[in-house]
This record gives sequence, structure tokens and C-alpha cells, in this order.
Amino acid sequence: MAQCVQSVQELIPDSFVPCVAALCSDEAERLTRRNHLSFAELLKPFSRLTSEGHMRDPNNQLHIIKNLKIAVSNIITQPPQPGAIRKLLNDVVSGCQPAEGLVANVITAGDYDLNISATTPWFESYRETFLQSMPASDHEFLNHYLACMLVASSSEAEPMEQFSKLSQEQHRIQHNNDYSYPKWFIPNTLKYYVLLHDVSAGDEQRAESIYEEMKQKYGTQGCYLLKINSRTSNRASDEQIPDPWSQYLQKNSIQNQESCEDGPCTIASNKNYDSNLLSLDGLDNEVKVDGLPNNFRTHPLQLDQPAESSNSIDGPDRGKSSSSLHETKKANSGIIHGACLTLTDHDRIRQFIQEFTFRGLLPHIEKTIRQLNDQLISRKGLSRSLFSATKKWFSGSKVPEKSINELKNTSGLLYPPEAPELQIRKMADLCFLVQHYDLAYSCYHTAKKDFLNDQAMLYAAGALEMAAVSAFLQPGAPRPYPAHYMDTAIQTYRDICKNMVLAERCVLLSAEILKSQSKYSEAAALLIRLTSEDSDLRSALLLEQAAHCFINMKSPMVRKYAFHMILAGHRFSKAGQKKHALRCYCQAMQVYKGKGWSLAEDHINFTIGRQSYTLRQLDNAVSAFRHILINESKQSAAQQGAFLREYLYVYKNVSQLSPDGPFPQLPLPYINSSATRVFFGHDRRPADGEKQAATHVSLDQEYDSESSQQWRELEEQVVAVVNKGVIPSGFHPTQYCLNSYSDNSRFPLAVVEEPITVEVAFRNPLKVPLLLTDLSLLWKFQPKNVNGKDNEEIRELVMRCTSFFAYFSLVLR
Repeated sequence: MAQCVQSVQELIPDSFVPCVAALCSDEAERLTRRNHLSFAELLKPFSRLTSEGHMRDPNNQLHIIKNLKIAVSNIITQPPQPGAIRKLLNDVVSGCQPAEGLVANVITAGDYDLNISATTPWFESYRETFLQSMPASDHEFLNHYLACMLVASSSEAEPMEQFSKLSQEQHRIQHNNDYSYPKWFIPNTLKYYVLLHDVSAGDEQRAESIYEEMKQKYGTQGCYLLKINSRTSNRASDEQIPDPWSQYLQKNSIQNQESCEDGPCTIASNKNYDSNLLSLDGLDNEVKVDGLPNNFRTHPLQLDQPAESSNSIDGPDRGKSSSSLHETKKANSGIIHGACLTLTDHDRIRQFIQEFTFRGLLPHIEKTIRQLNDQLISRKGLSRSLFSATKKWFSGSKVPEKSINELKNTSGLLYPPEAPELQIRKMADLCFLVQHYDLAYSCYHTAKKDFLNDQAMLYAAGALEMAAVSAFLQPGAPRPYPAHYMDTAIQTYRDICKNMVLAERCVLLSAEILKSQSKYSEAAALLIRLTSEDSDLRSALLLEQAAHCFINMKSPMVRKYAFHMILAGHRFSKAGQKKHALRCYCQAMQVYKGKGWSLAEDHINFTIGRQSYTLRQLDNAVSAFRHILINESKQSAAQQGAFLREYLYVYKNVSQLSPDGPFPQLPLPYINSSATRVFFGHDRRPADGEKQAATHVSLDQEYDSESSQQWRELEEQVVAVVNKGVIPSGFHPTQYCLNSYSDNSRFPLAVVEEPITVEVAFRNPLKVPLLLTDLSLLWKFQPKNVNGKDNEEIRELVMRCTSFFAYFSLVLR
């Protein structure tokens, strides 16, 4: 695979982070909107901890957490649609192209010197978006909400009453059967109360008073006073305050745009997309739905919204036209985020995240792990021991484990929430999220056995997947990476559960792990295995990464690299990614060019020509098609005819766009230069300006070699008589016909007012006939200053010589 910005040890922890919900009052959301940000967006740049976290495991051993990152997002009550996710992924890849002027790596392998892009940022963007857009599922808990921030403003009439309403709303969403989404980790979700205070317009003394009341009611560990907006928005912008939000919002701008184009404009966001609220006017777009706060909406990755849906938006935004949405996107592109925030406010937000994590979230996770561990010891230990004893008593021997092919498809099996198997999985996921990989692996391994015994294949595949990742990430002297766990999980997801999304996640993670261990061959095989007809984009990206695996081996496999780049280009083309398709074919062309693989070279040039024409790169298209025609082709007559038609069609369009451009260097037909003949002294001449066709005329008819020899002898006799019987040593007879056998080292002599006949021999290398019409010989007379003639004499000579007429005799062979 190509080099990535993140190592796999950084990629995996950043892909699986504790998820926190945010539930804001309308007034609190209004305060953050002054900065053109939602509350969740406000926290995004500061969501990674700058110091180590500490917690104790069930054995009371201190565990250190480094570089922990949390994901805060608004609550969404509708899951994303698969079609919208596919569209988002396609837009992410399309929007990421190689940088202009990017210096490629030069890889020397045998006779090949290949210019290859060292990185593939479009693949990294796809992978990041794919992992973040995965909806929460019931067989795992990695992206279930662990906590919920309840946010109210100090400027509200009754902040404490607002907190109570928000708490009731969160409880209703989590425990009401009407809401199957989002997913929550445990029934007793951590609630963290945040009082938002506007420094520039609020009453600080009142805010402090309310905060004291909050600490008495919720405890000092469960609430926080966050002060923002220390700077007025209309202040002169002479201070250069950094904008750390742009890099995060730009990644998801496509998502917001497309969600608005495909359905009602959605203000809320998926939790992994960091609450990308698309503000239409900055403040007035907060419309309540069914009495819910303003950050409940259908998912932003929702393509269509039924009119009778209970979550439809009833407001002025519903009737937005496509043109107005495009205008909105243009207007938002110049928005400055965080205009009311100072660097002190940045530090306050960063401190808030630290306080929430260290004093709220981590203690809650530690407590939950202990509770789950105690439950498992008390409940599962007894039940499993009784079951094992009973099975041993009646069976008398160990039941052999079944292979993956023998297991039944029980993907529909569902465990009750209180099932011991799910409690083990919850404990494993919690340990994984806080980087306790040793304990996580132990729990995943135990859960895997239980799920396989129950033939709960979806659950078993999830446990196998995370057990493999946990084993790889273990510190110190880790266990060998159990690649067979991942292989089994991929096969189960794909063949038994028919879930290609989860299978793809396994492949993406496992391939990165194998690559980090320099096992490029295994990584390539894994990537190729997941290519299928259900997704051209996924197949194209995986094939391209497999190609990079082949070229990065200790002994680079150049031809395999080129072959898989061609396959990737084909799938990119089917997915509508024309630029990436053209790039892949051009990369592969370096390997096949000039190596005798004429059919492969023709195919690549033909595809490059077509893709270039589609992208309006007409000069590149003409050049590619021209290469097909100038080489000795082994194609069939029908294929050659198709190539020729494509070339003529493309060239016609180029000529129409630049009619005054230079004449083309037509590759057909071939000119046999050695057979070209020039004849002087023809006695026939058409009228001035008239063209005379020379078809079926040959110099064999016009030029009599015997007569020419007689005139030569007569000329020599005349010269001898003039010179008293001696022929001068510098004498050369006049040549009337110049060909490959004549002495062409000296300038020929032509008589003024007499025509010149030129015979050109063409050869057609194709198996299809060429129809040539309206051919004319283009010629130019270049005078030479001989014997000191002045300019006037030369100009007169040119005027007389340009009246020459050249017969153009064409011979096709």
C-alpha cells in the first residue's frame, strides 16, 4: 500500500474513540452560532487530550491513557441511508486529487524507472470517512454513546429548569421504544451539565450563582461553567486569531452540501461527522420538530424525506430551491469561524474537554468496567460452570469445534441486553476505547468462544475482528498478529452475514497492520479478495492499494503493479471517477510502453485517449490516439477501424476549437521517403490558379529513361564542342528526375515557367482501407543569395519562381 500520513498505531485508536452526545437548548445553540459553529463543532479542534489520563482496571492496576480523543456530536434519531453514504464517499474521493506539481517517487526495478505517487490522500480520505460514517449496530458497542452533555445558557430565564427538560428529553430518547437510533452503551448514561456563558453580553455574577447551584445539585464532578465569546463580533479584525475549525469543517463540507441538495436542509449531524450544522443565515434557522430541541433532525446522510414523516422539517427551509442552496454554499465558503472567540476562550474550551474527560468520562468508564466485571464473575461464572459440568457429565467427551464452513447462518440471532455474552463484549469494547488492549483481548477472546458455541456468527465475527486488532496493539512484547482471526471475520461478514461494510472495515484495518509488518504480499491478497461487483469505487481503491503493495515489496513486482493499476483504472471509470481512472492508466503505461506488449499498449493508449477527451484534455487525447496508429498494430481490422474513427472524431473536435492552430502531424498513411521522385521539364501546364488532379499518374509514364540518356549524351557533346573537344572536370549533366539513385548532393536546375512534378509513395499499415481526398502538395521556395546578387534581383527571382506549378502524383502501395 502507499505511504500514509498516520501510522497504523495512530490510525486505529483515532478510528475507535469514546462517543459523547450533545443536547443543547435553543439559547445555548444561539450563543455558539455567533461563531458560525454548533456546540459540537466548537469542541472539535480541542477533542484530543494534551496530557495523559489515568484509571484503574478491575485488578486495581494503574492504566495510563495517551493521546485520547473523544467524539462529541449532536443526537440524531434517524440512521444514515446507505445510498447517501455511498454518495458521500464518492464525493470525498472525487474531491481529493493529486496536488499540482507534486514530485513523485522514482522507483528503479530492473529495467524500469517508474514515477509513482508516494501517497494516496484520496484513499486516506475515503478510509477516514468510511470508518466515521459507519452506523451503530447491535452486535458491538464501539460507537454507542457513553455520555451526554446537556448544555444550557446562563442567559435563560430558568437554567435549572432547562437542564431538567434536557435530562428528561435524553431519557425519553434513550428509553422510549419509538427511538431505535442512536445507540447507547449502558442504560445509566453519564449526564454532564454544561452552563454556557456569553462573556461579552451576559451577567457573570448570575452565571457564577447558577453554577454554584448546579454544583450543589449535580456535584462538582458532573457540571461545568464554560465561558465563551469574550470578543464582540463587530470588533475591528486587526487581531489575527487562528481558525482551527476550518480543517475539520472542510472535510465534511461535501456532506452538508449534498444532504441539502438531496432532501430538506438538515442542521444536525451524525456523531462521527462532528455536528456539521449548515447555518443558512447564522442565527434564524433553528426550527423545532415535534417539540424536540433544535439539534434533533433526520440524519444529514438522509437522501429522501417523506412528507408524512414525524421528523420532517416544517419551516421556511423546506422550500429552499437548488439555486438558493448553491448561493448559500458560496456565501458560507467565506465565513470566519470563531470570530467572537479569543485565545483565552480557546484555552477555556480545551480546559473544559480536559475536565470533562478526567473528572467525568474516565471515572464513569472505570466504574462501568468494574460493574461489568463484577456481574460477569457473579453471573456467568456460575452459569458456565454448571453448564460445563452438565455437558461433561452427559457427553463424556469434548465436542469438537466446527469449521467456519460448517456453522449455520444465525445472523438473525439476538441476545437480550442483559445476556452475559453481551456484557463481556461491552467490557471488551470499553477497555479497547481506553487503550487497555491486554484486558480487551482477553474479553474478546472469551466472547468469541461463547458466540461460536451459540453459532451467533455476526457477534463472533465482531469479536474475532477486535481480538486481532487488540492483540496487535498490545504494548511491550505483543502476541503475534492473529491474521487468521481477521480472515475468519472477513469470510463470516461477507459469506454468512452478507455484510460487506463490516467486511470492508476488517480489510482496511488488517491490510494496514500487515503493511506495517512489511507483509505486502498478504496485504495485497487481502485487498484483492474484497473486490466485487457491488461497489466499483471500493474495488478501485482496493486494487490501487494492492498495486502499491506489489511495487513496495523487497523485490518489486512491476508487472503485477501495472496490471492491478489497469484494473483499478477500469473500476474508477465505472464509478465515474474519470480523473483517477486516467491517472491509473498513465501510471501503468510506464511499465508497458516500448516493451513489446503492443496489444496492451494499444488498449492503454485508447483508454487514455477516451478519458482525456472526456476530461476535455484534447491535446492529450489526440496524442494518445496517434500513438495507436503510428505503431505496427496487431489488432484486428475491426479494432483498427474503431481506433481510427475515434482518432478522427477527436481531431475534428480539436480542429473546431482551434481552427487557426498548427497543421497536424497525421500518423497515416506512412510516407515511403526513399521512393519519392521529382521530375523537371514537363511541357504541360494548367492555367494560373488551376489545380490538376494527378491521380493514376506515374513518372514511369511521364519520364522516358532512354530518351533522357540520349539527351544526356547530346548535352555532353555540345559541352565538348564548346570546350574544344574537352569536357570540363566540374561538368555535371542536367538531371530531369531526382530519386534515391541519383546524385542529390547538388542543387537541381529548374527552368522558369516550367512545372515540377513530385511523386510521393504512401503505404497503409492498417488492415482497413483509407479514403484520401483533396490532397495537395504544400511547398515553399527558400532563395539563396548566389554570386552576390542584390536583394532586388532575389525578390524578382522569388516572384517568378513562386509561379511554378507542382504536379502532385500519389502512389498508394
